[in-house]
Amino acid sequence: MKRHFDDDFEETTTFVKIKPGARERARTHSHVQTKPTRKTSYESSSDVQRWLREQAYDEPQPKAAFHPTLLASRRDAPWTLSSLTPFYDQHLITDVLHEAHSGKEASVFCCEAHPSTGEQYLAVKIYRPRMFRSLRNDAVYRFSRIQRDEQGQAEHGNSRRGSAATRKTERGRAAQVATWIEYEYQTQRLLHARGADVPRPFAQIGNAVLMEYIGAVGEPAPRLSDVILEQEEVQALFECILHNIELALLHGRIHGDLSAYNILYWQGDVTLIDFAQAVDPYHNSDVFSLLARDVERVCQYFGRYKRDYDARALARQIWTRHMGPLPEEI
Repeated sequence: MKRHFDDDFEETTTFVKIKPGARERARTHSHVQTKPTRKTSYESSSDVQRWLREQAYDEPQPKAAFHPTLLASRRDAPWTLSSLTPFYDQHLITDVLHEAHSGKEASVFCCEAHPSTGEQYLAVKIYRPRMFRSLRNDAVYRFSRIQRDEQGQAEHGNSRRGSAATRKTERGRAAQVATWIEYEYQTQRLLHARGADVPRPFAQIGNAVLMEYIGAVGEPAPRLSDVILEQEEVQALFECILHNIELALLHGRIHGDLSAYNILYWQGDVTLIDFAQAVDPYHNSDVFSLLARDVERVCQYFGRYKRDYDARALARQIWTRHMGPLPEEI
């Protein structure tokens, strides 16, 4: 069952006002009716579509039009197709097989990979247009990374006045969204290169990220939150996740929103996903709380297997090994 979100659509209400002197004339005529305004998909907004065109690469020799059958009946087909087509044009995917995951902020599709990629299947994560209108309260994340202004120039996240001015314009919000998506892609590239258990990233164009597909066709890897582990694999998987948290910190990243909901489980292995809120501890040292929260949420999940972990102590050990003592310990 496909889920759609009302906040991806806007509807305008028209009001009719009868002037005081026109009441009698109004009674002699049939009721005044206005033609209801059609709902307008935010995906077809000129600002959004222009942004997508600006992000796409130029294809010197256009291929045959890309019209995957799967998207034909979807209400968001124009938006989804405009996000997938650049990957098709760049010889990275050849077809869309099924939707693997769907959420309020993004959808993930399983695609047939182009032979040149060396993969049989790839996943495309497409951010929904609602991100153009309202990003969550992201101050602590924004001040811990590099932002882009309306012209695409680097702007450090703690430049409050510049960032606020940028976010007030449509182009500024698009630049902010582009920064978040690019940062997720670059974080996955960094961590995958360092040996972390994350999907291998292949490309990022506009509002979409192309990456390794975890699972089988028609059977995407479930989230860890939906899995009941065997007792003999509990400790090994817990230690594997903590290792990934520590490895990320060692290379300048804190996930920032880690839990069993964004860890995939497939054939005895775990894969960490969703790095849109990752932060760089070297840009903002006041992010230990994010690391501690990540560790705490992981410990909460494994607590269901009657394991008792001191999340705060574990987070403190990970931090001090690589970042030095916490401020309160100095």
